[in-house]
Amino acid sequence: MSLLLADAFEHESLKAAEPVLRTDVPEALSRQLRWVHSSEVLDIAPLLRGGELLLSGGQALATASDERRVDYVRQLAARGITALAIETGPELPAIPDSMLDAGQETGLPIIELCKVAPFVGIMQAINSLLVSESVAQLQFGDETSHAMAAELAHGGGLDQLLAVLASRTGAGARLVSPSGITLGSATAAAQPESGIATTVDVPVRGVLAARLELEVPDDGDANLARVAGERCVDILGLALLQRMPPGLKELAGIELMRAISSGTQSWRLQQLGPASGFPASGPAAAVVVRSSAAGQLRTQLDAILQHAVPQSASYADNAELIALAALPHATAVAARIALLRALEGLEVPDGSIIAVGPLAQGIGEASWSLAEARRTLELIPVAGTGPGSGPGAANGVVDAEDFAVERLAEGSLDAATREGFVRRQLGAVVEHDEQRRSELVRTLAVWLDTGCNTAQAARELHLERQSMHHRLQRIFELCGGDPRGTGRLAALHLATRLARL
Repeated sequence: MSLLLADAFEHESLKAAEPVLRTDVPEALSRQLRWVHSSEVLDIAPLLRGGELLLSGGQALATASDERRVDYVRQLAARGITALAIETGPELPAIPDSMLDAGQETGLPIIELCKVAPFVGIMQAINSLLVSESVAQLQFGDETSHAMAAELAHGGGLDQLLAVLASRTGAGARLVSPSGITLGSATAAAQPESGIATTVDVPVRGVLAARLELEVPDDGDANLARVAGERCVDILGLALLQRMPPGLKELAGIELMRAISSGTQSWRLQQLGPASGFPASGPAAAVVVRSSAAGQLRTQLDAILQHAVPQSASYADNAELIALAALPHATAVAARIALLRALEGLEVPDGSIIAVGPLAQGIGEASWSLAEARRTLELIPVAGTGPGSGPGAANGVVDAEDFAVERLAEGSLDAATREGFVRRQLGAVVEHDEQRRSELVRTLAVWLDTGCNTAQAARELHLERQSMHHRLQRIFELCGGDPRGTGRLAALHLATRLARL
C-alpha cells in the first residue's frame, strides 16, 4: 500500500519531534505521501510538485508579516502538498492562529513539531521508504506491461489486454477515444460500488489516441494502478495502431509540429503545412503550454482550438504541449486576441502557464512564433517577481506581445547596458525601494503600463487612490518631475520594463 501521512506520524524519526496535528482537516492522516522536503524559503511553493510533507524550522516565519504567513499557507495548499509541519521553539513559540485559520480554510493539514528533531534524519528515513515503494511499483508496472505484451503477441485484442491489467491491479479498466467512444473495457474481479478514478493518456506517434480510465476500489491502491497504467501505455498504443492506423494528414500534422518545435527552415514548413491542412501563406500563432499535466491537457486544448480557429495541430513532448493555430486573413489580429481569451478556459493544474506567440505571417514563420512564445515564458519568472512586475498571466495565459520590449532588450542589449540605463533613469527610485522596502518602481511600472491611468493603477495595486497619489508624488520628486507631456515618459517606461530583466 502507499505511504500515508499517518504512517509518517508513526515513524520513529518523526515521532521524536512529537508531532501534533493543529488543523481539523477531514481525513488528513489518510492523505498519500509522495516525498518529505525541508525548506525555510517562503516562496518554495512553485518548486514543489504536490504530495509532499514540508518541514519548516520556523525561522523565516518568525520574522515574516502575518499577511506573508497566510500567503505562504495558501500557496502551499494550492500546490497540493500533503501537509506542512512547523517546528516551534524560542523563535516561533506557537504557530500563529492566522496560519491555522488559513490551513483550515484551504484544507491544508498543519502539524506542530513540539520538539527539535534533525530534519535530515526524518527525510532520509521516510524518503528511503518512499523510494523503495516507488521501485516496487515500477517493477509491478513492468511485470504488468510484459504480461499485456505477451497477450498482444498471442493475438489478444483491447478487451483481453485490459482484462490483464484489471486482474493484476484490481481496478476496472476502460479505454476511451478522444471523442468519448469506448474502445475496450474490463471489470475487476470485485467491481466496486464506489472508488477512486484515475486516467492515463495513450498517445500513438505523438497524437492522443485514447484515454485509459481506471476505477480503483476505495480499499485499493490508486498509485499502484496508475503506475501500472502508465507503464502499459506503449502496449496499448501498439494495439491501437494495429486497429486504426493514423491517416496521412494526421501524420503530416505530427511531422509539421515536430519541425516547428525543432526550428526547421521555413521552406520545409511550407512543404509540410499544406499537407496537414495549413495554407502556406496564411497567418498563424503558436501556443505553448508548460504544465506537469501537459499530456493530459491535449484533448482539452484541441477542443478549444477546434472551436476558436479554422485549423490547428498540437504536439505533446514531456512537460510541454505546443500547438499551431491558423487564423483568418482578414481578422487575424482580432482572432488572435479571441484565441487568448478562449485559452483562459483551459483547466490547468496550479503552476501551469500558457503563452501565445506573436502573429506569424505564413507557415514559414511558425517556428519564430513558437520560439518567441518560449522566450516569453523564460522571462515570466523574472518579470513576475522583480521590481516593477507588470504584464503577466490572466488565468495563466500570457500574451507574448506584452513582452516584446523585454524580448528585444534581452536579445539585443547586454546586461551591463540594461543595468546602466535603468540606473540612470530610475536610480533614485530603486535606491528608495532598497532603503525603505517600498514598491515605488513597481508602482511606476503599473501606472505606465495602464497608460498613466491613476485610478486603474490603484485598483491593480490594491491601493486607495490617495495612497496612489502620494506614491506618484514621491516618484515624481525622485525622477525630476511629472514625466507626462515630456520626452522622459518613454525613457522611464522603458527603464521599468528593463528593470524586470
